[in-house]
Amino acid sequence: MREQVKQLIAEDWEETVSLRHHLHQYPELASEEAQTSAYLKEKVRKLGLPIIEVPADEISAGHGFVAVLDTQRPGKTLALRTELDALPVHESDHNLMQPRSVISQTPGVMHACGHDGHMAILMGAMRILIRMKDQLRGRILFVFEEGEEVSVGVHRMVELLQETTIDAFYGNHLLSHLPTGQIGITLGPAMAGLSVINFKVIGRGGHGSRPDLAVNPIFAGAAILNDLSIAWNNQLDVTKTVTLGITQFHSGETNNVIADEAQIGGTLRYFDSQEGEKATQLVMWIANQVAAVHGCIIEDLSHKDVDSLPVYNDPELTRQAQQLANELFPDQLLIDETWFASESFSEYQRLAPSVFTFIGTKNASLGSGAAHHHEAFDMDDASMKQAIEMMVHFTVRFLNREEEEGWND
Repeated sequence: MREQVKQLIAEDWEETVSLRHHLHQYPELASEEAQTSAYLKEKVRKLGLPIIEVPADEISAGHGFVAVLDTQRPGKTLALRTELDALPVHESDHNLMQPRSVISQTPGVMHACGHDGHMAILMGAMRILIRMKDQLRGRILFVFEEGEEVSVGVHRMVELLQETTIDAFYGNHLLSHLPTGQIGITLGPAMAGLSVINFKVIGRGGHGSRPDLAVNPIFAGAAILNDLSIAWNNQLDVTKTVTLGITQFHSGETNNVIADEAQIGGTLRYFDSQEGEKATQLVMWIANQVAAVHGCIIEDLSHKDVDSLPVYNDPELTRQAQQLANELFPDQLLIDETWFASESFSEYQRLAPSVFTFIGTKNASLGSGAAHHHEAFDMDDASMKQAIEMMVHFTVRFLNREEEEGWND
């Protein structure tokens, strides 16, 4: 079977790379993936699979969908997932080494996280699994998620998938700091949980010449940030890392006017959900207490629907995936690779056990290796071969577990 899968990957390789390059050239932001979704649906329909649309609501634009491969033989149901959206990043003409082989044609929008590769990987696995249908049991759900970067599509997708019984979820993420060929599969928390911090410090505006007649929210905001840095050392468990990334502090528009309010934003990242919740509450408690000292009040603008749980790898699925990776890619498995980025994939844990793998895509000779969300981010197309091979074999082994002996003959 291993040689069969390798041969099918080779036969499809030109189409896989072409698909990835097309998606990279025409990226779309979260909730704007209309053309991306339509393009992929057309390819899925040509392969003969039925599609379940994700309905739009007040958050989701309805671009997500699920393709279903039913073997018509009783068995388990495995969901394989990818994302559709790109980022508001202006792509540089060069990666870390050389001019790009493919570049975004949409100004200010870029696949700077690898989602174009993830879509190509899932489509590549889909084409192979369709041809292997007679060797499989059960069902495969190919999940195409809208707006992962801002978590606008996952909740509606979860609601849709609640209508069916799913035994497990499998996902992967290309990882720019891992060399091509390496694969990371970590037991337990693999990616950090996310809590968004977004609040206003409301004071009283005035003329810059008489600050005594105003209540300046900038000073209150600065004091809040200073006190937060102290609290991080004294009130959180040092064995359970929580990072606080303050990314925004806005107030005023001119030099001689004290504004009524300041806005502060950022994120918390953590691998322990309880400590993450404690840290989130601590931020807002300090903000309210310090603001009161300065005669200001706090308005919390956070939206909990964009928060994410840590991505947690189920013990049994992790064992299966690690065993498979060791067999397919000897000496390439990393079992302690964690990433402080966050992923909406964590929401699928509410439906079934899940496992999430990291696929290395760093290749110094090609110039790939820049950080995710950076204008120089690029990927090594060859890394998709490993990802497809891993996804296909995991699917076959999971669905045919009782009949898998001799699978690697």
